[in-house]
Amino acid sequence: GTSSRTLAWNLPPGAVPAPSLPPELLQTRTARPFAFAFNTSDYRILLVDQDQDRLYLGARDYLVALDLHNVNKEPLIIHWPASQSQQSACHMAGKGQRDECFNYVRLVEPVNRTHLYVCGTGAWQPVCAMVHRGWRSEVRGRGVRALTPAPPQEYLFRMVPRSLEPGKGRCPYDPRQSSLATLVNGTLYAGLHVDFMGTDAAIFRTRGPRAAVRTEQHDSRWLYDPVFLRAHVVPDSSERSDDKLYFFFRERALEGAVGPGVLARVGRVCLNDDGGQRALVSKWTTFLKAQLVCSVMGEDGVETFFDELRDIFLLPTQDEKNPRVYGLFSTLGSVFQGSAVCVYPLSAIRSVFNGPFAHKEGRSYQWVPYTGRVPYPRPGACPGGVFTPGLGSTREFPDELVTFVRSHPLMYDPVYPAPRRPLLVRAGLPYSFTTLAVDLAQAADGRYEVLFLGTDRGTVQKVVVLPKDPGVREELTLEEVEVFKVRGPAPGAQHQLYVSSDVGLTQLSLHRCGAYGPACADCCLARDPYCAWDGRRCARYSPAPARRVRRQDIKHGDPLRQCRGFNAQAEQQLVEQVQFGVEGGSVFLECRAPSPHAQVRWLRHPEGGARRLVSDYPPPSHSPPKGDSGGSPHCAGGCMEGLTPSVSLCLPAAPGAGPAADAPGGPAGPGDTGGRGPVPVRGHRKRLHPLSAPSAAARPAPRPAGGLPAPRLPGRPRRSQPGGPELPPPELTGGAEAGARGSDPMGGHRQGGEFVSHSKGDPGANPVLGRGQGGALPGACVSFPCT
Repeated sequence: GTSSRTLAWNLPPGAVPAPSLPPELLQTRTARPFAFAFNTSDYRILLVDQDQDRLYLGARDYLVALDLHNVNKEPLIIHWPASQSQQSACHMAGKGQRDECFNYVRLVEPVNRTHLYVCGTGAWQPVCAMVHRGWRSEVRGRGVRALTPAPPQEYLFRMVPRSLEPGKGRCPYDPRQSSLATLVNGTLYAGLHVDFMGTDAAIFRTRGPRAAVRTEQHDSRWLYDPVFLRAHVVPDSSERSDDKLYFFFRERALEGAVGPGVLARVGRVCLNDDGGQRALVSKWTTFLKAQLVCSVMGEDGVETFFDELRDIFLLPTQDEKNPRVYGLFSTLGSVFQGSAVCVYPLSAIRSVFNGPFAHKEGRSYQWVPYTGRVPYPRPGACPGGVFTPGLGSTREFPDELVTFVRSHPLMYDPVYPAPRRPLLVRAGLPYSFTTLAVDLAQAADGRYEVLFLGTDRGTVQKVVVLPKDPGVREELTLEEVEVFKVRGPAPGAQHQLYVSSDVGLTQLSLHRCGAYGPACADCCLARDPYCAWDGRRCARYSPAPARRVRRQDIKHGDPLRQCRGFNAQAEQQLVEQVQFGVEGGSVFLECRAPSPHAQVRWLRHPEGGARRLVSDYPPPSHSPPKGDSGGSPHCAGGCMEGLTPSVSLCLPAAPGAGPAADAPGGPAGPGDTGGRGPVPVRGHRKRLHPLSAPSAAARPAPRPAGGLPAPRLPGRPRRSQPGGPELPPPELTGGAEAGARGSDPMGGHRQGGEFVSHSKGDPGANPVLGRGQGGALPGACVSFPCT
């Protein structure tokens, strides 16, 4: 975990992202989009090769190699369309209504340092080939073929002539079906549907020195309509003969209507399995599977299960035999919607495979642990391993063992996460998590797990896991970045995250320290283990001893202890901005908190006087009388007692008639609503020029107390807490009569002499409209610090 981490994932099929990144993300120079002008789609990251600094994308009719350091560099391209005969046969078979009759590249695996093995759907006729790893492309200029061929001595990125071969059992027919594949010592292991109709799902071993084997055909006890996700080879002991392939998938439950419709599974087979001699010929004789459980117990004692496995990530540890398995789950059905991340030590999975087998006497019986005699060697053991040193092949297994494996592939005990509860839970969200990547970030006070969660709306959330109490950890959302704009549901020495979608790819830096703000407190409050204050700016943290001590506090986020002396420096560097308003009208004062954990406060700062807190979160309401010279409003943000300035505004007011002074009832005290309902507030567009006061005739009619709701500002939905329900829009209250309310030209809505504050007070909150304090006075300069 580390300085050499490269993370990559694919957004789910069906998501329709926009081809460009948000401007604010591009301005930080921490993201690079990639999409070329070919008539193609469905980009998928198939291989990240850190040895040669390459990232390989499969797309419709194209194979693309990109530079890991900068995906905008000239790509290496192979055009690999389906032949005319393949496309004609595809259309004759009734396909093609949804663009299936193309060659979608779905597999790229390294054979050696000079060649790749690639496969595509071939318009429903899977095909595979060998590819030279070259440094020049036969296709140039993002879609423009080179006018002159490359010199003969130059190594080209191209197909090996006469290397095409059928891809059945290696690549799916249907480009929409999920599949998994990995090449181990020249042998390909794949999980996919192997027939044209998509009814025969299997785990295959093909292409290598060993005999081809697969799972039992049309036996729901082995596989029941599975969706394959990931596969990883993990050693089980010091003996290489014990190496096993662990694969993760979800499938329909054997229990049918009795239990959930879909269950998460982990399965495994021995790499040296050659099938049986008389039974299970050319079939796996070491195949076993178990259920993965991810659930949370409610306060009412009801356990909620997250049964739909969406993604898997294996994080290596110092012990190569025991990586940590991170699973991303979601709930089924529409009554309760949520997502969760559960963590399983591989030792816990291995322990379940050494436990009791599931047994069922008949169709109307319940599953029970098998209590009979278990054959020797134990089902699932590899020949020539630690426990079977005298066996050279699975074909030497006794018939009793092979028969038992055929009827008892399922383990009785499920695999529970450590420590028996999810690492992260999100509920009641208008989106779902689809992909997961994990990194271990080194900070000044230790190493922290950082989760990168992709959503079906095209965003990436960065979440850090913090130790809280012994055996208890809490998660903290650091930021959410819009990588693609989705219209419907649907890291290397480079230290990067690569996200692909239907129409492009984005290269995103794992650390975006400059986005947290220019102050030390901003950096500290962010609690991002990738970032620290270096005395001048928030920059990437480096544990190298040669660097001077950097200020960082991930566990507590306390800027008072870490940033003494730096807050005053930040205030001196402020550049004043001028924003005009109408005397007696309302002005929208935007106060953006770079860190989602900062608290925003509004202060009144009389000239030569001390700042006085007049509004906290949630802010109270107060309307001073017209002509009040008590000073102008200030916005300040901080953690606990620390306030860090980042914005200074000057608010000269254009002359105008304001209704606040003459409104019946006069000013209201803090929190006084005058017995009237809430007044909605509309958004604004910031304009830095004087505004004319509207005449009495031009003013709109009074708006009822239950008028238009406050719209969403750009960013995330506001929530009461991470994962909590969405809060209703904040409201404005004040002491003026309903008939005195008016609409100002800036798009805000005023009551009395109030102004609108802008705050962000919790990790998942969006900047929201809150209650304000006092009106801006003619020529008054408002200096408000905010974090």
